[in-house]
Amino acid sequence: MSVLVLILAVSAACCLGLGFVLQQNAAQRAPLSDFLSPRLLVDLMQVPRWLGGIALMVAGMVLGAIALSQGEISLVEPLLATNLLFALGLSRLQTRQSLGRQGWAGLALLAGGVTAFIVAGEPRGGTALTDPFRHWLIIGAMVGLALLLTTFAKRSRLSAGPVLLALAAGLLYGVQDALTRISGQRFSAGGLTDLVTTWQPYGVLVIGVTGLILVQSAFETAPLRMSLPALTAAQPLAGIACGVGFLGDRLRTDAGALAWEAAGLAAIVGGIVLLGLHPCMPSGAARPERAGDLRPKNQRVRDPQPN
Repeated sequence: MSVLVLILAVSAACCLGLGFVLQQNAAQRAPLSDFLSPRLLVDLMQVPRWLGGIALMVAGMVLGAIALSQGEISLVEPLLATNLLFALGLSRLQTRQSLGRQGWAGLALLAGGVTAFIVAGEPRGGTALTDPFRHWLIIGAMVGLALLLTTFAKRSRLSAGPVLLALAAGLLYGVQDALTRISGQRFSAGGLTDLVTTWQPYGVLVIGVTGLILVQSAFETAPLRMSLPALTAAQPLAGIACGVGFLGDRLRTDAGALAWEAAGLAAIVGGIVLLGLHPCMPSGAARPERAGDLRPKNQRVRDPQPN
């Protein structure tokens, strides 16, 4: 494993984890009328804490893109999943909760799972497939599943909706990472001219904005412990599927390696769930009922008192 890729990926995970917590702190006060609407982003742009979270997320995405240009997506994605460790750290400072057995068990599972998958799989680069049918089949399956999850989420937005939206966003972000890697390769090979004449960079932009709306809608309707584990678990699984499916990433495929890779992925998901459900994760606040609730308290219009 390249030390540079390791540093870039972990730094990206740090920025993403901290950014997610700040975004959820702000989004939980957004009006429910903005659910799954671009207007939600417009309203949140007025909140400095949310803008700080977005700045951290953008920094994480840039660092992640550089890591993807230097290493295989099957290597970078499990490392990006450690963003939950940094989110837990910031949440722990905010709530002053101790880790306890659940926290330490989650840390051990997540760290051990990432290590087991990377050591057993030995992710390495290969020749990317040029068959467009294979590309569109995998991307279409991920996007189609995300659309299906979003449809069900709209029907149960205050119960299972946040989890479904986070899963959908995680799938889209996994595809976005794959398209980011392709875009970086195109830029390295042919420069800016070659990059802007292909569809992948525009796909990165569209998926990024769509995923952002899904994530913020999940953050506004439920505590972080409901949405972040699903988001963090779905993204690496989708990214690895794209990497192995059409980007040419290769993993060891002997029986022992496959068993350890499967165990590593299962441990990653288990650790993510344990950490995401930890009591120190922000539990949210009482839901606002009016669109003005994002404004400062001294600017809100008070309801008239009954006589």
